[in-house]
Amino acid sequence: MDHLIPHKEYYGVPFTTNEFHNMPYVQLGGSGLRVSKIGLGTWKYGYPETKDGSRVDEKEAFRIFDRAIELGVTHWDTANRYNDASGNSERIIGKWLKANPDQRRNVVIATKIFGGMDGISPNHCRLSRTNILDSTYACLARLQIDYIDLLYFHSYDRTCPVEESLAAIEDLVWMDRVRYFAVSNFTVDQLRYYKAASDTMSIRSRVVAVQNQYDIINQELYQPGVLDYCAKNSISYVAFSPLARGLLSNRYLDKTKVGPGDRLFDEGTFDKDVTAENMERLLKLAHLAEEWEMEINQLALAYMLTLPGMGPVIPAASRVEQLESNAKVGQINLTDEQLVNVKSVLGH
Repeated sequence: MDHLIPHKEYYGVPFTTNEFHNMPYVQLGGSGLRVSKIGLGTWKYGYPETKDGSRVDEKEAFRIFDRAIELGVTHWDTANRYNDASGNSERIIGKWLKANPDQRRNVVIATKIFGGMDGISPNHCRLSRTNILDSTYACLARLQIDYIDLLYFHSYDRTCPVEESLAAIEDLVWMDRVRYFAVSNFTVDQLRYYKAASDTMSIRSRVVAVQNQYDIINQELYQPGVLDYCAKNSISYVAFSPLARGLLSNRYLDKTKVGPGDRLFDEGTFDKDVTAENMERLLKLAHLAEEWEMEINQLALAYMLTLPGMGPVIPAASRVEQLESNAKVGQINLTDEQLVNVKSVLGH
């Protein structure tokens, strides 16, 4: 009868919970899926020695993944084309999952498809049924998993009927190769097209999240109005580059110390991003953060999480220390007075 006695680690498991390892979880859009309030972006995880453009190698990525589990940071975001269409970000996640099979159900894996990948023909890109299915199977192989928790369309396809793309998603969900569906880099009008089409289909093709660029300095720089649309339509806005590619950190407080190795410098956008106006805001935010015993990145993320329609945030981390700093935001709740002060600095 010993096989009927549960292992002692399962005694006292709560009937329901809204957190994991003290990290609060939030509901993703109008779905039943819950994800960690603070996630992890893995855009630059790969194999730098192969010249794939990555910045975090396998050894450091594994250290970050190990610590992420301990901190409850279990919403991991990637894409098939990350790092020069190498697929290496997915491969590294896949190698970690294979080495830690007991953690699979604890991690919500999100990946994206659309751009040219796994080949160079016209059928290796966009959102035809052919490319959606083939790309998803290729993602599953690199990730070494049986299903993708959250699959994004990485962009909108003006050349393919929306119904064809959504029908492919419905089939993937029915086959349990994909659990939930989302989109990225979409405008309000494009979201409306998808909603109109999915309303005539099944719940399997419903958009539960939108991943667009947002940070508290630039706000919705490229697709204005989407955050408000999400708030009104039970969709989670998942912001990529929530720390403005590193600008919203202590690193840029003294711009004379910035040089090769810093992301904005390496990507050639330093002069465009580190303007006098942005530096003034950054210094004021730094003052508030210090007064409230926070770091700038923590204040920025905590403020973002209060915005209507905003879902989880997925800041990148190239070191364990960055992950730990971001994870602390899960326990930060800004007061009304603090929110007023931040809004005053930002001019929102």
